[in-house]
Amino acid sequence: MQILKACHDSPVGGHHGGNRTVAKVLECGYCLPSIYQDANQMVKACDQGQRQGSISKRHDMPMNFVMEVEIFDVWGIDFMGPFVSSYGMTYILVAVDYVSKWIEAIALPKNEARSVTAFLKKNIFT
Repeated sequence: MQILKACHDSPVGGHHGGNRTVAKVLECGYCLPSIYQDANQMVKACDQGQRQGSISKRHDMPMNFVMEVEIFDVWGIDFMGPFVSSYGMTYILVAVDYVSKWIEAIALPKNEARSVTAFLKKNIFT
């Protein structure tokens, strides 16, 4: 019982449950025939552990990684239109940097890939 008490009540013990206390005893190299029963009885009788209760993490928010991006790393590109023709242009190609909110836009006659690549080469990837 002294070994169980030392692994459960010590400043580095942490007042864990029965199974964790048994694991700490086994890590120290001790083995007792009725270690699981003794540990569970001691944990049930522990006043500080009963007052603290079991703290569940069931309702905690999951930890997500925060993605670090720099300015001009993440872009959104889309067409607007078709609009009424003005000087032969019916579409607007809009590119937005999501970090800085910088906007680049150009009027185009058609919504085709050739126009997009030319726009990207000239205005974005200079």
